[in-house]
Amino acid sequence: MLTDSLPDLAFDAMLTAAAELGLDCLEFACGNWSTSPHLDLDRMIEDDAARRAFVARLADHGLAISALNCSGNPLHPGAEGRRQHEVTLKTFRLAKLLGVDRIVMMSGLPGGPGDANPNWIVTEWPPECRTILDYQWNSVLIPYWRDLVVTAREHGIRQICLEFHGGQAVYSPSTLRRLREVTGPIVGANYDPSHPIWMGADPLMAIRELGAAIYYVHAKDTRIEPVPAGIDGVLDTRPASDVAHRSWNYVTLGYGHGETWWRQFCAALRMAGYDDVLSIEHEDSLLPPLEGVRKSVALLRRVAFADAC
Repeated sequence: MLTDSLPDLAFDAMLTAAAELGLDCLEFACGNWSTSPHLDLDRMIEDDAARRAFVARLADHGLAISALNCSGNPLHPGAEGRRQHEVTLKTFRLAKLLGVDRIVMMSGLPGGPGDANPNWIVTEWPPECRTILDYQWNSVLIPYWRDLVVTAREHGIRQICLEFHGGQAVYSPSTLRRLREVTGPIVGANYDPSHPIWMGADPLMAIRELGAAIYYVHAKDTRIEPVPAGIDGVLDTRPASDVAHRSWNYVTLGYGHGETWWRQFCAALRMAGYDDVLSIEHEDSLLPPLEGVRKSVALLRRVAFADAC
């Protein structure tokens, strides 16, 4: 479980809940877009006793660390990008100190030439779209990631798992492939089906395409709301809290796609060679977090291969 799923529980209460749910491991967010409710990044880097106590409390509950997460946008133009880049580097430092070799994050998204904010280009027309994409990839993204993977290797990181999220330069198998041509296999996918679903992709097909490039999986569901989506399509800027009017919503596992679909999802992962973590991420505003996580655990216990969760 990504521990942000239970943000209102204090650290020890969250560990107790995770153990009672029968979880094996936890993914800890270290900052950037997360408030990092269960990990103080600076203290953990600076204080060896704090790190040892952290690991001991996990062990007392039979839990391990599956990954550290620093999802954000280190390529944001200006000061915000520099701040998020520093959090990313600190997360790498903490990973080395904890012996964690897997980082979950996002690719980041630059602005266009002269932009003060990120600019997500999703069409190739009008012509300036191509100019912006060329600048984003060749002048910003590729140079940044060439340097970042060198730093990651220096910190003992084996896998950087990129989440395919809207508003990111890497949001699909084809964009991941383009980045991996530069970075090599240290970069792979954190495959979270909830984002490709609303972008119109079929996760079962995408898993086959990605194959061994899947390094991590977030278990999160999305429900397409047929009436608003039928009227407006799925490009929706209404706030996430406006559940009744949005074209799509993040939901608890099984509330967007049924148990049969999740069985197919787990089978597709196994056929692709993935036999690793299914990290529950709860972002369903209609269900209390602990109830949503409990329902998600129950569904995964029914559909996942017993030795794959």
